[in-house]
Amino acid sequence: MQSNDITFYQRFEADILAGRKTITIRDKSESHFKAGDILRVGRFEDNQYFCTIEVLSVSSITLDELTEQHAKQENMGLEELKEVIRGIYPNEEQFFCIQFKIK
Repeated sequence: MQSNDITFYQRFEADILAGRKTITIRDKSESHFKAGDILRVGRFEDNQYFCTIEVLSVSSITLDELTEQHAKQENMGLEELKEVIRGIYPNEEQFFCIQFKIK
């Protein structure tokens, strides 16, 4: 069985499939992706494959540098986005913004 390249929490699946979520903020462990990469996407909870994405860009970012535009690309408010990131990566300062589109 083919493994997935990147996973998302199940609660984001519908937004990704509908094209409402077009970026993901990750820590350095997932900073190796680059523009042009084609990734198999799975659900974090059960690793079930649900789509394929193409990476458009990867850029370094801090929580303070996040803007309303980033939040819009995540389909949530800015404060909510910061809370979600702090919840997933409580001790990280440096992040990577991965912009993608559904293939």
